[in-house]
Amino acid sequence: MKRPRLIAVVPTLLTLGNAACGFGAITLAAKLGPGLVDGQQNLLFYASLLIFGGMIFDMLDGSAARLTGQTSEIGAQLDSLCDAVTFGVAPAFIMLQFVEHALDGYEGPFFYPKRMVWTIACLYALCAIMRLARFNVETDDDDTHEEFSGLPSPAAAGTVAAFPLAMPELGKIASKSGEWAAAINGTVIPAVRLVVPLVTLAVAALMVSRVRYPHFFTQLFRGRKPRRTLLQVVFGVAALFWVHELALPIVFCWFALASPAKALWFELVPRRAAPAPTPTGHSPESTNVA
Repeated sequence: MKRPRLIAVVPTLLTLGNAACGFGAITLAAKLGPGLVDGQQNLLFYASLLIFGGMIFDMLDGSAARLTGQTSEIGAQLDSLCDAVTFGVAPAFIMLQFVEHALDGYEGPFFYPKRMVWTIACLYALCAIMRLARFNVETDDDDTHEEFSGLPSPAAAGTVAAFPLAMPELGKIASKSGEWAAAINGTVIPAVRLVVPLVTLAVAALMVSRVRYPHFFTQLFRGRKPRRTLLQVVFGVAALFWVHELALPIVFCWFALASPAKALWFELVPRRAAPAPTPTGHSPESTNVA
């Protein structure tokens, strides 16, 4: 008889903590609806916060498994199953609830049919599952994880969940009187309601794309830091202090969209060809052309 495989306790508990965060995010978001008592509209804030909690567990479980020498195929499959809940289903459901309920105080027009928003949420969940399945098949045990093919599912989930985290602060400013409040009520809140489904659809497509994305934390904590990484950190800190209400959406949207924008730029703008070297001892005018 084959010996049963031992399950690594600490990495497995961290991985299951990721799934618990995803399940908690779904249950908190599901409590939204008419007839709720005051204060429960902030449940979307805490549901989105749990998505980022799942990201922390997702970063720790792999490191714990490698440090303790307990990496296994079971752990890899379990990690993807938990990611499908926390970074696939939960962000899609939060987006649905956010668009439908979180902006109930705004009386402006709604830009999309509800059926279209549901379709976008469903596509996001399906693309996240496909992304995780492809990652399992294409990743070897000795992979350095310095780059990813396609947007990582935690980054996509963070991009979607960052918007509900910004709304409480924006709501506080919008409830006051003054030019800032009028600008937020008239411009920012309608723009958020317009942008969130589009951003969700964009990151869903980027997850199943072949666009190369850097492993930010690997580049940040290992080896020499390139100047681009330093500039990204400075940009994130500046956004945090400049528009701290929207810092997370700006930073995550930058990470998600900068790589495809760069790839598209190099595809559309031809590079200048380097001039051919002149043969030694001959001038261009004296070259004999047959």
